[in-house]
Amino acid sequence: MNFQGINNESIELNIIDNKTSITFDNHASSSLQFVWLKGKNIETIYENAKQPLEDNTILCLTSFDKLDIINLESARVIKFNREFYCVKEHDKEVSCKGLLFYGSNQLPYFKIPETELDKFDTLWKMFQIEMKSKDGLQLEMLQMMLKRFIILSTRIYKSQMNFSKLKVSEVDLVREFHFLVEQHFKTKHSVKEYALLLYKSSKTIGNIFSQVSDKSPLQIIHERIHLEAKRMLRYTDKSIKEIAFELGFEDLQTFSRFFKRIEKLSPTAFKNMPLGKIATS
Repeated sequence: MNFQGINNESIELNIIDNKTSITFDNHASSSLQFVWLKGKNIETIYENAKQPLEDNTILCLTSFDKLDIINLESARVIKFNREFYCVKEHDKEVSCKGLLFYGSNQLPYFKIPETELDKFDTLWKMFQIEMKSKDGLQLEMLQMMLKRFIILSTRIYKSQMNFSKLKVSEVDLVREFHFLVEQHFKTKHSVKEYALLLYKSSKTIGNIFSQVSDKSPLQIIHERIHLEAKRMLRYTDKSIKEIAFELGFEDLQTFSRFFKRIEKLSPTAFKNMPLGKIATS
């Protein structure tokens, strides 16, 4: 089921049933996706690492994410483009930038609590009903329901990530830090550089992150650079030297030391490693 507006607004609802494996690869478009997984013994493979997931887990995918899902009983998928609803421009409404989407170093997902499951089921049914409507209010109705879906998802994600420990302003700082890292990781490698953009001290940022994460701000920056390095080594024909300079390293040796410290392999060894060799997350 899909809706296409006169100004290229697009939203799709899909149901996927009984797939032993399926790949989500959205690189060709700028759309965002919610993938609501159903079933037992589900496993994902993301960035060459396996991760088991539970029934009623929702994944939040951007165009940068390539994901394989194994043992999928069924999934409900909501896919929408920027013209339909731009989460960056509407961040004051839904507060998901840097959490559900456009974060810096990991694939966001959350499990729907049993107490909230009826709300999500009802929204899905309303989506299906409204997709069949053909009046002048259809776009506004679908946008309203998507907004509600995003707000519910953001609340649960914050709760499961222990963000309730923070003030609203501190949560916003964490979100903005993740978003800025995603925008600037190729050119800005230190916490101080992001602290200047946020008008905060490096110490303040570190103290806030220590309340909700076992990773320091510097680790988050390094992990995002490392993730991009792996993608470029694996999926492009660029030389290691080209990758090093594109990621903001002054020379090949510095990049190689950085990569080996995290990956425990040299860039050359990683590039030559068979694709089938998968780590367990």
